[in-house]
Amino acid sequence: MEPLFASPTLAAGYARSRPPVHPRVIARVQRHLGISERLNCAIDIGCGAGLSTRPLNSIAQTAVGIEPLEPMLGWTREVAPDSRFLVGLAEQLPLAQGSASLITAAGSLNYADLGRFFPEAHRVLDPTGRIAIYDFSQGKRIAGNPALEHWFETFMQRYPPPPFSGRPLNPELLEPLATGFRPIGSDYYEESLTLTHSFYVDYAMTETNVAAAVKSGVDEESIRHWCAESLKPVFAGQPQEVVFTGYIAYFAKA
Repeated sequence: MEPLFASPTLAAGYARSRPPVHPRVIARVQRHLGISERLNCAIDIGCGAGLSTRPLNSIAQTAVGIEPLEPMLGWTREVAPDSRFLVGLAEQLPLAQGSASLITAAGSLNYADLGRFFPEAHRVLDPTGRIAIYDFSQGKRIAGNPALEHWFETFMQRYPPPPFSGRPLNPELLEPLATGFRPIGSDYYEESLTLTHSFYVDYAMTETNVAAAVKSGVDEESIRHWCAESLKPVFAGQPQEVVFTGYIAYFAKA
């Protein structure tokens, strides 16, 4: 796991300035799994500041976020006051056997030992329990307009991201690793969100390449100023439909 994710500053940015993609994904999960009544308990692995946990309250009586980095949990009371949060690892869940009906994981299992996670998930889930593993891209495209893609390339060149310490995942890669589970479908999707120039600047400032640049000594306000000015022609004074692409992989107990 990148040490940058342990930063209280990054946690605050995640709490306040990340686009609301998670509710769209959980709505897809609900439809795919045919969830018509609220589940007893849903668990969110690697919940961060709680944005991915909050929408689980709409489909479960109890939503529990599990996060290995305690500083990320500092904003959870503000972000998801109706959820519960625990410090813990995907490989060693602090929950009782058979206590959950659903486990979700949003871009977090890339950093986990999957050979240990899946047996733990099997232990924690009830007999009908299911898993929905998902992730989505950075919002770096406006439909029919290449300007944001060009800007994002420059953004990443100007402020290089830290080395990726995880492993790439998608439904095809996950299937042979899901010991004790069987695949029950997958979904590659696009979601478009209407974002303003000011929100997108705040969102860009939550990216780990910015955190890495600040950690190396670059002035944070200078990064914000560059983002704000260089994004003005991209947004042209109007909110824009920013596209996020992602996947969901579904599993049930074998």
